[in-house]
Amino acid sequence: MNTKKLKRRLNRLVPSGKQVVIGIPFLWLFLFFALPFFIVLKISFAEADVAIPPYTEIYTYVEQKLQVVLNLANYSLLAGDELYIAAYLGSLKMAFFSTLLCLLVGYPMAYAIATARKEMQTVLVLLIMMPTWTAILIRVYAWMGILSNNGLLNGFLMSMGLISEPLQILNTNIAVYIGVVYSYLPFMILPLYANLVKHDQSLLEAASDLGSSTFNSFWKITVPLSKNGIIAGCMLVFIPVVGEFVIPELLGGPETLMIGKVLWQEFFNNRDWPVASALAVVMLAILIVPIILFNRSQAKELEGKI
Repeated sequence: MNTKKLKRRLNRLVPSGKQVVIGIPFLWLFLFFALPFFIVLKISFAEADVAIPPYTEIYTYVEQKLQVVLNLANYSLLAGDELYIAAYLGSLKMAFFSTLLCLLVGYPMAYAIATARKEMQTVLVLLIMMPTWTAILIRVYAWMGILSNNGLLNGFLMSMGLISEPLQILNTNIAVYIGVVYSYLPFMILPLYANLVKHDQSLLEAASDLGSSTFNSFWKITVPLSKNGIIAGCMLVFIPVVGEFVIPELLGGPETLMIGKVLWQEFFNNRDWPVASALAVVMLAILIVPIILFNRSQAKELEGKI
């Protein structure tokens, strides 16, 4: 009897297959998202210090007394300093217009791939993905050579007689938009293609039989059915662009003020880790809003199907 009881207790301790399948993603999120986030959150309530690490501890335990001191000055500094506010607004503006440009360019490309012959779709998708296999730093450096005053673009325009002197494109916001759209366009195209390729083409045929024009059928049938692909693609572009650092640093100029660049300066130039951590926490809080809205729209759609 004792042996049977011991086996039962051991069986209870051993997780089932269902618990393992569910637990692994939660463990992954805890190790690589929740734990780093709480470390950054803790640092954001500390004070800068000339030490290693360069911040004070927010709690002390002396004589069986636990004292927790939260420094809110870092967050009040962000709210009162125009530099940080301008950096947040600049990042959101850059992310919004870059996402819009990616959508305008990526939707026709995804639609063309989805309507192509089956044997060509794999080749076209591969052509979209191949640039992402190269490190982003190398690709951005290539754009520096293309957009510089003596670069390929200005050389081509001058050889064609379209301009008489080089255009100042590098180190401007235009160059940043070009770099961002080029780098993140695949993240817009792939979700759109995955959605568009599943559409029932008989709906368009029925609309055509009823006298609907090609554009009217596209606008009233294809676009509404691809809403989930549009939302997914926009999120995959918008969220990482808000915190982008490499592209604005290499292609942008002094007027290009984004939160990723400010974060780098606070962490490595000023060594003010508490303020930098507060910047990161606020940025994450801003990005959580579109994620929550997307999850709600997905939940409503699932409820409608059920």
